[in-house]
Amino acid sequence: QVPLVESGGGLVQPGRDLRLSCVDSGGFLGAIAMGWYRQAPGTQRELVAQLWNDNSTKYADSVKGRFTISRDNAQNTVYLQMNRLGPEDTALYYCHVLLGHGSVIWGQGTQVTVSS
Repeated sequence: QVPLVESGGGLVQPGRDLRLSCVDSGGFLGAIAMGWYRQAPGTQRELVAQLWNDNSTKYADSVKGRFTISRDNAQNTVYLQMNRLGPEDTALYYCHVLLGHGSVIWGQGTQVTVSS
């Protein structure tokens, strides 16, 4: 069973919005934080948004004011609302869960392509 399953990626035009979802089959058990990284071709994976158990958040400077991370505990889901997307947001987006002992669980990724 895949622990993290992402969905919601796709091809969108610049200026449009998308919402990514990540379902944790483990119910975020042992997690201290969860969120999203992304990786564009030829670049390193970068943190996009992270939500900690105290509800504090961290965002990449490039997405502040456009992206919002949230969590639905009842649905074991973490979301990434992405507004006003631009070509620079094109990447493979990975959900992750940071566990208390320092290990990380990764999803398989969902592709977001922003193009006219």
